[in-house]
Amino acid sequence: MHTTPHTGFPANEAEVAAYLERHGQKDMLRFLTAGSVDDGKSTLIGRLLYDSKMIYEDQLATVIEDSAIHGTTDTDFDPALLTDGLKAEREQGITIDVAYRYFSTDKRNFIIADTPGHEQYTRNMATGASTCDLAVILMDARHGVLEQTRRHSFIASLLGIRHLAVCINKMDLVDYSQEAFERIREAYEGFAAKLEDIDLHFIPISALRGDNVVDSSEHMPWYQGGSLLYYLETVPVSTDRNLIDMRFPVQVVLRPDLNYRGYSGTVASGVLRKGNDVVALPSGRRSRIASITTFDGEIEEAFPPMAVTLTLEDEVDISRGDMIVHPNNRPHVAQDFEAVVVWMNDEPLTLNGSYLVKSTTNLVPATVTGLQYRFDVNSLHRVEADTLHANEIGRLQISTHRQICFDAYSRNRSTGCFIIVDRNTNATVGAGMILDREQPAQPVNSTAEPKSTHITREASGVSVVERETLLKQKSVTLWLTGLSGSGKSTIARDLERALFDRNQACFILDGDNIRHGLNRDLGFSASERTENIRRVSEVAALLNDAGLIVITSFISPYREDRAKAREIIGGDRFVEIHVDTPIEVCEARDPKGLYKKARAGEIAQFTGIDAPYEAPETPELTLKTSESPVEKSTADIIAYLEEKGLVSG
Repeated sequence: MHTTPHTGFPANEAEVAAYLERHGQKDMLRFLTAGSVDDGKSTLIGRLLYDSKMIYEDQLATVIEDSAIHGTTDTDFDPALLTDGLKAEREQGITIDVAYRYFSTDKRNFIIADTPGHEQYTRNMATGASTCDLAVILMDARHGVLEQTRRHSFIASLLGIRHLAVCINKMDLVDYSQEAFERIREAYEGFAAKLEDIDLHFIPISALRGDNVVDSSEHMPWYQGGSLLYYLETVPVSTDRNLIDMRFPVQVVLRPDLNYRGYSGTVASGVLRKGNDVVALPSGRRSRIASITTFDGEIEEAFPPMAVTLTLEDEVDISRGDMIVHPNNRPHVAQDFEAVVVWMNDEPLTLNGSYLVKSTTNLVPATVTGLQYRFDVNSLHRVEADTLHANEIGRLQISTHRQICFDAYSRNRSTGCFIIVDRNTNATVGAGMILDREQPAQPVNSTAEPKSTHITREASGVSVVERETLLKQKSVTLWLTGLSGSGKSTIARDLERALFDRNQACFILDGDNIRHGLNRDLGFSASERTENIRRVSEVAALLNDAGLIVITSFISPYREDRAKAREIIGGDRFVEIHVDTPIEVCEARDPKGLYKKARAGEIAQFTGIDAPYEAPETPELTLKTSESPVEKSTADIIAYLEEKGLVSG
């Protein structure tokens, strides 16, 4: 049979060209249908396709034939069979997988995701919702708000869908009663009050009979809100799309010859323009966009979801998984984050288990380090749990083996979502939405005024001199700096024991320990390293005020940061000690295996490999651990302290 729509497309070539041009300029709305089993989701989509004249004649003939065998409506036409494509679905009369359908009107193009209603297919529903702008939530007018209604509404809200068209279906089975409609509407509004930032629109419909689906119903004159199709055509969703935060995850680096280096990928959000200043993350290298190219040639600007290739004015080391952004509008760059995760695997979540996390174009090893709670989707309460089973939703803490770039899902869906992959089977086991997190404190000048205005600095009733006299020592900070593996921590611990055995009151501030507590919110970008050292300096200054000798063990790679530390602590009680060990020696030691991971690309911005170390120019003391044992370094430090009169001989 010749396949044409049952109303016919334009007949000649000119009309076809005009038709395609007109429809190509329309915007796209992606929406899903969700609700409990037998609420009529597939029937509704079939009715939309049929009444909008988007069914081909041979499709319609097949559906009419199948309606006599598999139909559930006691009519010669069951609209649900237009979308229930799987044999198992037709035989059971339910939707199992996510069925995608396309249709178009004069005002808009549409992609529909028909999602399953059964609880055991919640994960499929989450998959369908992940790319949608709007959700159509169906309820049976005879049954009202059910468990799956609440579940799907909650998942839609979690996935950032802000527009919900709540359709009370099968109104023909309750005699088109306004009272029944209002009762269900009131019950749903009571539940939806717990959901965040959603726009509700209620429509009474009969998907089987076509009431208020495409055309307004004559059976419900009390409803004046327009049909479902009218709402879908007019609901504003373009403002929901993020055109502010420029994010370009690099998928492929193109090197067809020695003279060309292009970075290909899909624009995730924002707008890229030729000549824009950009920064590559996580390296932090800056440049400017030299060209933007598509399959059809060079263009001046690009926006989501265009696939383009960028070239930059400078030679910048960028690889797959890196992200090109605006210098003054950056995503988070970190290894740790929290997320709401829909667990999709029949095997339960393994806490502290090793998985892969795929975020934008990045695929990195990761560990699920914590499960804060599981959601009870019926009450929206938080429930204590030690694992997640299939179709359950919980809040997880995740640590990746190297830094990734991300935004909060509430701000940017493209860069705030990820999937969890089983490392053994390569199966997708979870889908997550990254939660907002506090920005790390920015580096500040120690002489700047604090942000709080109603505070005063209080002096202690006991002076520093009195404390030093009591302890028979001078308060001082011994600042050990050097590469990872240089021996800083080993020397610090040996020195602490030696001083303690001499009855000197001392305390170690170690880099790893500090990052487990005080500075656990900081990553390893240049600004976060600076803030890490600033906080440590403030703590060291307080401990010195208490009369203690402070021993710090930090890479502290930047001279400027160490200069600020000296300023905060005080030049008269700051002793810079350079643990000067060649990088080849440090890498041969590699006590934590960090150099090996950095060489393998598992750790980004590792000092000495792909991040700089600025050695001290005039340290008070230099220790050569490749030439002398730890005991010699400790003895040299104590000798220096005695010489300067900081400790008694």
